[in-house]
Amino acid sequence: MDGYAVVASSRRTGERMRVIGEQPAGMDRGIRISPGEAARIFTGAPMPAGADAVVMQEDVTRHGDEIVLNVDVDTGEFIRKRGCDLSEGQKILSKGERIRATTLALLASQGSSEVRIGGEVDAAIISTGDELVKPGTTIKPGQIYESNSVLLQALLQRCNATVRSVENCPDDQRSLTEVLKRGIRYHVLIISGGVSVGEHDIVKSTLLSLGAKIDLWRVAIRPGKPFLFGRAGRCAIFGLPGNPVSAFVTFLQFVRPAILKMMGATYLDLPAVAAGLIADMTNDSDRPHYIRGKLEDGKFAPVGRQESHALFGLSQSNALLRIAVGDSFKAGEIVNVQTWD
Repeated sequence: MDGYAVVASSRRTGERMRVIGEQPAGMDRGIRISPGEAARIFTGAPMPAGADAVVMQEDVTRHGDEIVLNVDVDTGEFIRKRGCDLSEGQKILSKGERIRATTLALLASQGSSEVRIGGEVDAAIISTGDELVKPGTTIKPGQIYESNSVLLQALLQRCNATVRSVENCPDDQRSLTEVLKRGIRYHVLIISGGVSVGEHDIVKSTLLSLGAKIDLWRVAIRPGKPFLFGRAGRCAIFGLPGNPVSAFVTFLQFVRPAILKMMGATYLDLPAVAAGLIADMTNDSDRPHYIRGKLEDGKFAPVGRQESHALFGLSQSNALLRIAVGDSFKAGEIVNVQTWD
């Protein structure tokens, strides 16, 4: 605080003290005080030797080179002691922790100008489907605007991955082979669509023809059953469903944590928040169901149609509620939801 550094010794109201110097913030001027003396001091300044308290300037009356105390003074008042926030040998950051703005400030406060971080992850996106048309062009009967690559690119950027390539590909073996060859040059390849069991779902067979190893095909979640994971050399390949909500949910549950792990992170889960449920919810299906909804003022409400194509409801949501097979929740119950915004 701005005021006077003193030797407290339970100094009492009305005592006079002689001002022997001034210590502003910055270099230590080497002032030493004894009982009965004071030094003018300012916020952030080093304490003069011998002083053990600061009395605020508002609590004294100054007469020339003397001050008169208008309050009692106790030892330790308005002093930040060495080591009270960080002490020598204390660990301030561990491998795998995310570096946030406040972490950068902490590192800078300890004189660190550089820090080694996890590796960069390069990613490619391929969206498949004869029906897809780029936004901004004229649409024809039977066509839809391609939105998954836009969604996935934004999600990758939120993970701090670098998107190097975005391509749209028709359901054609030759075209798909060429774009897959380009895509597997990166750390991560995300393919949207073509991983289900239809005659035009040729992603899996094409990957195998290129020598990729398929580790996982189809998962027991809703939405998002048609999901593929494999590898081609150093490239991790994720095949996501073509329906946008399914692509979104599988990205958050499977792709996001994998990318964070590749970067060296240790905390991989989405933030979880306890919330009161607005409506009754039941899962009568054969797979765990991720309900999209809005978390607001500590309450969670499902939003829109809970179908895999329903982008509008997803756009109004900011949280997911996982309901296990056969589980039911009543309105008013406290549930844990995952947030992404």
